[in-house]
Amino acid sequence: MSKDFKHRNAYHEQHPKPDCHHDDLNRGKKIQYHLQHTLTKSVSCAGIGVHSGKEARISIKPAPENHGIRFRRTDLPMGTPDIPALFKMVVDTSLATVVGNQGVIVSTIEHLMAAFTGLAIDNALVEIDGYEMPIMDGSAGEFAKAIGGAGIRTQKNSRWFFVATRPLDLVDGDKYVRIKPHPKFKISCAIDFDTPVIGSQELTFDLSRESFLNEICRARTFGFVKDLRFLKMFQLGRGGSLDNAVVIDNDKILNPSGLRYPDEFVRHKILDCLGDFALLGMPIIGHIETCKSGHDLNHRFIKTFLETKDAWETRPVAIIPDE
Repeated sequence: MSKDFKHRNAYHEQHPKPDCHHDDLNRGKKIQYHLQHTLTKSVSCAGIGVHSGKEARISIKPAPENHGIRFRRTDLPMGTPDIPALFKMVVDTSLATVVGNQGVIVSTIEHLMAAFTGLAIDNALVEIDGYEMPIMDGSAGEFAKAIGGAGIRTQKNSRWFFVATRPLDLVDGDKYVRIKPHPKFKISCAIDFDTPVIGSQELTFDLSRESFLNEICRARTFGFVKDLRFLKMFQLGRGGSLDNAVVIDNDKILNPSGLRYPDEFVRHKILDCLGDFALLGMPIIGHIETCKSGHDLNHRFIKTFLETKDAWETRPVAIIPDE
């Protein structure tokens, strides 16, 4: 397959689109391919931005095939450009994932992007009345619930995937991100924090809608009291609270209700990873492994991945029986 790939949107129109069913000449059977999805109807969410402390409201709207995910600022004049949710639009990863286009930005998009990935949503328009996404409860759970309530509609065109064809890694000291070929999408994540509350945690996750809803989407972001105080000195973290984060003070968790999972911390790192890799613009077939990674290293790996054109191919993928 040709590698002169233009990363313009989630489903690149220069590739010929197969019908959803093809004849398998060797077996005399029909092959069914994964199809694109959008929402059945619009849905809204509102909450506070974790860094700005400002209220924000979003409306997630259905979009046509090959549209991809796009953000639109409704608080700015008409004609303000939309922001495609693509890696090349990322402008900052220091505290959260921020995308921008011609000076217009939307910040802290990773949890919503994770919900789109976990629910296999390919096409949506996200309208927002400010520059920072609402943090909700610090997870992707409320976004996933809203999208599920609106309904998921199957579209006619096939999904196109990045299919890993050989191992590739990026190492930074004791941290790394790597990908290797695998018949489905899998993530293995390892973290290690010098606090008994977290310590070392590892988890391998096979992506499906059911596994995302049951195992990952409700895992909350987490932080330390000492870091929150530092952030607020610089007018950041102004919306952070026990309502939208797991907060750790030395060797104890301050949230009265405790954890949602015994290993909630590594589950949230997988959630963040899903959101970061969603910015490839197409889903992945392969096994991603991360160790002590964060937004910055994830995005540096994505850059390396896109530049290493012999490590992947783009194509539709047939549905595996019993999938």
